[in-house]
Amino acid sequence: MKYNLLIASGLLALSCGKKAEPTAPETLEEMAQRIHREAITIDTHDDINVANFTDSINYTQRLETQVNLPKMDEGGLDVAWLIVYTGQGELTPEGYASGAENAQAKFEAIHRLCTEYAPEQIGLATTSAEVRALHQAGKKAAMIGVENAYPMGEDLGNFEKYRDLGARYVSLSHNGHSQFSDSNTGEQDGWMHQGLSELGKQAVVEMNRLGLMIDVSHPSKEAMRQMIQLSKAPIIASHSSARALCDHSRNLDDEQLMWLKENGGVVQTVAFSSYVNTEKHEARNAYMQQIRKQIADQKGYKWYERSQLRELTQEQREAFMAYYPEVAAEADKIAQSDPQAPTGVTVADFVDHIDYMVKLIGIDHVGISSDFDGGGGVQGWNDASQTYNVTLELVKRGYTQEQINKLWGENLLRVLDEVQAVSANWGS
Repeated sequence: MKYNLLIASGLLALSCGKKAEPTAPETLEEMAQRIHREAITIDTHDDINVANFTDSINYTQRLETQVNLPKMDEGGLDVAWLIVYTGQGELTPEGYASGAENAQAKFEAIHRLCTEYAPEQIGLATTSAEVRALHQAGKKAAMIGVENAYPMGEDLGNFEKYRDLGARYVSLSHNGHSQFSDSNTGEQDGWMHQGLSELGKQAVVEMNRLGLMIDVSHPSKEAMRQMIQLSKAPIIASHSSARALCDHSRNLDDEQLMWLKENGGVVQTVAFSSYVNTEKHEARNAYMQQIRKQIADQKGYKWYERSQLRELTQEQREAFMAYYPEVAAEADKIAQSDPQAPTGVTVADFVDHIDYMVKLIGIDHVGISSDFDGGGGVQGWNDASQTYNVTLELVKRGYTQEQINKLWGENLLRVLDEVQAVSANWGS
């Protein structure tokens, strides 16, 4: 009926001798808005605190967290990979048990969000088809990544357990060496395994078998080399940037990026300011830390430098992360009104890393991540409500809609499909 009415209207206009009004060319901002609206926007790394997944406090509310459903709606972020993160502890049965308890609580928190608190707004996705179906239905998608396989202990069967709980990527280490893999932190602290342990090598095969993406953002360079050598599927770096632009061990150097390209994987450029531009970050951070500490002291909170977080107990770290957003938000307001505040790392600096890696390894191997609620964020993309600003910057630099779609999620979904296809054909 709508089609017939349009034809009738057009014929009537012609019969009356009216000329169609010329369509105004799309402005750059209108183009960016349209591209952003039509893309499936995926952020592959968002940390969580289980305190924000209760019946009274949860992501249906516009919390101080950088990611929640209202902010995702406001910024047009479609898919958030919520992270089951466990800090590195002692390589003992007691340590593994404590880590497993922490991981289980985070899995359960994510499931509660999707099945109890907001099933009409967000669903748990484990395949690209499920992501597209949720997007088509007008819902957000949650996906699950495991940051540090430490809580799995020495039982390879836990990879299947975590897969069944919804995990679709796993990092074999975090900051500090795990039972599976050396960490990038070994550049300062020395090595334990010279890459992967024997258990870690078995874990790579098991992740291939199960259809779990292998995340190399935190493991060492040698561990990454060995993972690629062993893996029959593409890998990902869930939240890393270009070491050529910012010399930090958490970033990938050109050789690593070329390995990743040859493997068919994807590097998810991370908007973590100290991994984007260390000099700018340190100047801004020194200024912000002073303000944050003053606010924390006024509120009776204990304040820590990021370098101190590894020394905290799990309970201390979770308590800190619970009040961190409140303190940070108040500090940001003060900084915005101070004309003498040092200029921080911006969306433009972040997209410089995308530019660099696209030129080096190609548009098919680069994506986007934030590390929100885990220390991530840059000026202009400091929470999910500002996600559109990344698309705007890409449009300003001449990226096409197809290229932006790839950066925002199509590359990642392609890798997920290929990893799951390896699993589906395992043993055949």
